[in-house]
Amino acid sequence: MIAMRATVGERIVIHGKNVGSPDRHGEIAEVRGNDGDPPYLVKFDDGHESLVFPGPDCSLERLAT
Repeated sequence: MIAMRATVGERIVIHGKNVGSPDRHGEIAEVRGNDGDPPYLVKFDDGHESLVFPGPDCSLERLAT
């Protein structure tokens, strides 16, 4: 299994678990693990903030280098 590693400013998408459930989009505001490991403090587009431990339903939108 490949672990997810992220940096502040990258976008995270949590895909809907049920048919018709919308995806949730947010920006990683803080990385609390070592070397980009979870958990991540995420500011979602709807204004909510949450500590996220990504699962298989998550993907990252990497920053342009």
